[in-house]
Amino acid sequence: MSFPDALKTCAAEVITHLDAQIATHADLPVVHAMRYAVAGGKGLRGYLVMEAAALHDMPRARALWPAGAIEAIHAFSLVHDDMPCMDDDDLRRGQPTVHRKWDEATAVLAGDALQTLGFEMVCDPRCHDMAAVRAELALTLARATGARGMVLGQALDIAAETAASPLTLDEITALQAGKTGALISWSAQAGALMAQADPQPLRLFAEALGLAFQIADDILDVEGDAAVAGKRLQKDADAGKATFVSLLGLDGAKARAVALVEEAEAALDPYGPAAHSLREAARFVISRDK
Repeated sequence: MSFPDALKTCAAEVITHLDAQIATHADLPVVHAMRYAVAGGKGLRGYLVMEAAALHDMPRARALWPAGAIEAIHAFSLVHDDMPCMDDDDLRRGQPTVHRKWDEATAVLAGDALQTLGFEMVCDPRCHDMAAVRAELALTLARATGARGMVLGQALDIAAETAASPLTLDEITALQAGKTGALISWSAQAGALMAQADPQPLRLFAEALGLAFQIADDILDVEGDAAVAGKRLQKDADAGKATFVSLLGLDGAKARAVALVEEAEAALDPYGPAAHSLREAARFVISRDK
């Protein structure tokens, strides 16, 4: 099976599991909005959880819980990021954003509910039979999601919009390590945490992968097709914000992304051929068109 097909198959499996958890809620507009928000994504974060868990011989049925959790958390971040008070986007994954299809209040609540569902899923005994492992998953997910991770990166990004001068390369790297990299990092390490194994090789892999992912996004923002990407492009340039492309140039950004993928692959050396799927994931992040 090709990597794109493997990714699609895994994404469908994870979202089916996540949908099953959402289906246990009341039949309300906010719940419909939750289901809508998790549909149609690439599923890369869930894939990283599933493959890293397999690398550590964790049962697939258990790995679906943190995989679904991270997809719920990621969807929550997108729902809130799209709102008028933040990026003010009308399109996400080729469909109207949640606040456009419903309203702003429903979008806020759907995002809140998806965030809490993510923590509910990693704390569920079906995720792992050891309470200490579930607690570690929840603690590390909270750190990756909140003001030490993704939320911090988003706050820095908003502040950059009104800063007196554009961010430096070091500053934008730090920003993206939170905004994009923190959830990717957790995804790659969750399997090791479940197995109570050393997550360091996967942490190094994910740090390089997350930065390569963001550089690829910046490149797509310049070269991509909005119809394929399913979202508005060139918004950072329109806002005058610094990006890896504006700081490194298009060719420089592409070269940096390739170098980061090589770093990510090298970090997987301790696992040998068993990490083949994760190496394919690293190559995918800089070859995708959305």
